[in-house]
Amino acid sequence: MRAAVFHRPGERLAIEDRQRPIAEPGDLVLKVAYVGICGSDLHATEKSLFPLDAGTVLGHEFAGEIVESGDPDWKPGERAIGIPLQPCSDCRQMGTCRDGLGILCPRNRIVGMSASVPGAYAEYVRLPAKQALRVPDDLGLREAALTEPLAVGAHAVLLAGSIVGARVLVIGAGPIGLAVSAFAQFAGARQVGVSEIDPTRRQRAVHAGATVLLDPGSEEIGAAFAAAVGGPPEVIFECVGAPGLLGTCMDVAAIHGRIVVVGVNRHEDTVLPRIGIRKELSIRFALGYTPEDFALVLDLVTTRRIDPAAFISGVIGLDELPEMFERLRRPNPHAKILIDPSR
Repeated sequence: MRAAVFHRPGERLAIEDRQRPIAEPGDLVLKVAYVGICGSDLHATEKSLFPLDAGTVLGHEFAGEIVESGDPDWKPGERAIGIPLQPCSDCRQMGTCRDGLGILCPRNRIVGMSASVPGAYAEYVRLPAKQALRVPDDLGLREAALTEPLAVGAHAVLLAGSIVGARVLVIGAGPIGLAVSAFAQFAGARQVGVSEIDPTRRQRAVHAGATVLLDPGSEEIGAAFAAAVGGPPEVIFECVGAPGLLGTCMDVAAIHGRIVVVGVNRHEDTVLPRIGIRKELSIRFALGYTPEDFALVLDLVTTRRIDPAAFISGVIGLDELPEMFERLRRPNPHAKILIDPSR
């Protein structure tokens, strides 16, 4: 099969022939219909304190059709998405973490984030059957492939606690910022302000639930947000992951404000604890999702209560991936780019 393979930072992904995976007992093999390019993939292939294995096939946001099943509950031809987790050897027979830690388990491996667990930047991908969910008949695989990033947004909003009637600020209008905005509005926020430097992304946020648009390149977002909605943000979601943004969130948050850190900053950062103390701020860090988040997203997307249309800005083939992958490292107007390996 054809797959896009990472070898080293600074080098483009290489399209190579790889052995097609085989479904061992308890596994499924999917023919990949669509797989999304995630910001985590971009970050993982950069130089950092946590280097990615050479030879890794990335891709953890995928949907497809089963071509081989090692589980009696699943049959070839069924459509599925995957929670991209591979339990450790102690839990492999169960198919899920015995401690219920899911993505938080330090022994868990994320599909597409190591050479030993190849991802879906390929024609086929293997995953544990216990980590698969059926795609409803009236939901397209293109939309189903957005379940993973949407689940990140749902999980972050749930971690914030009740936001009914709250003034909410979302930093960043990439795919995760858009997902958070959509679920914040769905969860009852009174106002959802989105701060985004790119004008195309900023306008896209309106379709994902934003009621106030802020340009951090031309205005001080704290003052602009307060002027627009009548007060400082009571709940802030940091969805970029750049150094300095957590400090900015603390500066602009209301007294007793809540901050949920969703963006992955892979570098050291500095904050002034005194600011948090004087406001009695609550800061919580979000990682990934739970199976319940995936099920919630599938239900809301299938019943059209969350519209995924605003999240897709392009579909490419595998041969186009190496160039697009590098382009996405730079500031860009895209939301979610999907890969169709059959193209």
